[in-house]
Amino acid sequence: MAVTTFQVALWVELLAAGLGGLQGALFAADIRHRRIDVLGVLVIGLIVALGGSLLRDVVLNQPPVVIWMNWYLVVAGAAALVGMILQPLIAHANWLITVLDAVVMGLFGAIGATKALSLGVGEVGALVVGVLSAIGGGMLRDIFLSLPVSFVQVGTLYAVAAGSGVGVLVLLVSLGTPVLLGAVICVAVTTIVRLVAVVFSWTFPEQRSLPTPRRRMPRQS
Repeated sequence: MAVTTFQVALWVELLAAGLGGLQGALFAADIRHRRIDVLGVLVIGLIVALGGSLLRDVVLNQPPVVIWMNWYLVVAGAAALVGMILQPLIAHANWLITVLDAVVMGLFGAIGATKALSLGVGEVGALVVGVLSAIGGGMLRDIFLSLPVSFVQVGTLYAVAAGSGVGVLVLLVSLGTPVLLGAVICVAVTTIVRLVAVVFSWTFPEQRSLPTPRRRMPRQS
């Protein structure tokens, strides 16, 4: 179902980019053992801020807005610098990075799914695009930092949180709910699921191979 009458407001996308840049820089600046320099922290901030949007537009075969519009790079870069400056003051507030990560996931998931629906993508496709938008920045961040990719590791339901929020948005829109309201609910659901999973350490069980039955040795008479 196409949502042709809805367009994501520029300030919403810039808010997501700014929060992404801030969260990415805080994350990178906190990794002391990698000895990341100032430029590296800035780059990681930009990757988190713009990675989800870039992947979204590539999948949707659209001109990447992060390249065509100057404000994205400016806002994301400025937010990353602020995060790098503030990191020593909030070095022990790991909860802040987790909260920002959850909110950023929700925002990018809502924006990605909404853009997909507005282009006429089906509900299932919009769900995939929304989840990719939500986790894309964090996925690219982990790859650039040579860290285990969060959403494929045993952890606190990283992709599940994104999928829950985006799924609710797609369902609500298909039932006729105003897209803006659905997007707000998407951000709320994603944030709540992610934070509750972190607090209570909810995870999927680690994959294990099925036990191989032992072969019985023939009895000797």
